[in-house]
Amino acid sequence: MRFVAIPAGTYPMGSSDTPQQLARDFPSYPLERLTDLADEGPAHRVRLRAFELAQTEVTRGQFRRFLLESGHVPQSFGDGGGYGYDPSHRGGDAFAGRDPRYSWLNPGFPQDDSHPVVNVTFHDAQAMAAWLTKVEGRRYRLPTEAEWEVACRAGQATRWPHGDAPEGLKGRANVFDARSARDWPKWQAFAMPHDDGFAFTAPVASFAPNPWGLHDMAGNVWEWVQDWHDPYEVPPDGLRDNPQGPVEGSVRVRRGGSWHTWGLYSRCSYRNWNSEDTRYVLVGFRLARD
Repeated sequence: MRFVAIPAGTYPMGSSDTPQQLARDFPSYPLERLTDLADEGPAHRVRLRAFELAQTEVTRGQFRRFLLESGHVPQSFGDGGGYGYDPSHRGGDAFAGRDPRYSWLNPGFPQDDSHPVVNVTFHDAQAMAAWLTKVEGRRYRLPTEAEWEVACRAGQATRWPHGDAPEGLKGRANVFDARSARDWPKWQAFAMPHDDGFAFTAPVASFAPNPWGLHDMAGNVWEWVQDWHDPYEVPPDGLRDNPQGPVEGSVRVRRGGSWHTWGLYSRCSYRNWNSEDTRYVLVGFRLARD
């Protein structure tokens, strides 16, 4: 894996967008979609120590090597399988329910070892980080939520590092677009108008990096981060110092959107979450290290 050094500093985090501001750039979205984003605020600042973040999401090839050398059994093999794309679900539910035929090796659509691994749980990601820590003698881990968002923004206070306009995702992110909408026509209104060339996952680094050299921070696959999900606790001075998230919770945060994600939900500030055992065709991870 190649890593990018993220410098220590104080950075913007969160969003102050109102539903009315979002509606101007996302006119096809129902208003309730735009009002159900309260956990992104308040906009504030975070002060972080320096760290390193992988340039890309973990690939199938990297995950395969980890399994071969560590002996880890991924949860998609160990307890009921994963989820998968089934063409019979076009126009209805997004994907087939959990089934032993689906796993990190088979999400129901073609992948090779250059694609991001999917159908991996929070525990699978933690296991890979722990194994790398053991064999390399330096600490690997999932990024905190604050580290992830700062890296996504690349120092900018806008929705994406390219700016606030969704149209800027073209060439920069594999999200739900005209190509994807062929399989889910009921959601055509939420598709980006361009065709990015990929109906499902794309090989990592297929799209332009952000200004800090990180690929696929928006789109391709959702990425697990370390934090439990909860509202931000922002002190009166508006500065959170190296935040680590709540000490306990019920669901973990995942960030960045995926190839099946509408543009609104690929913004740097958007927070998604699920249980630690969740495995899905949209979810992978990216590692950090101290």
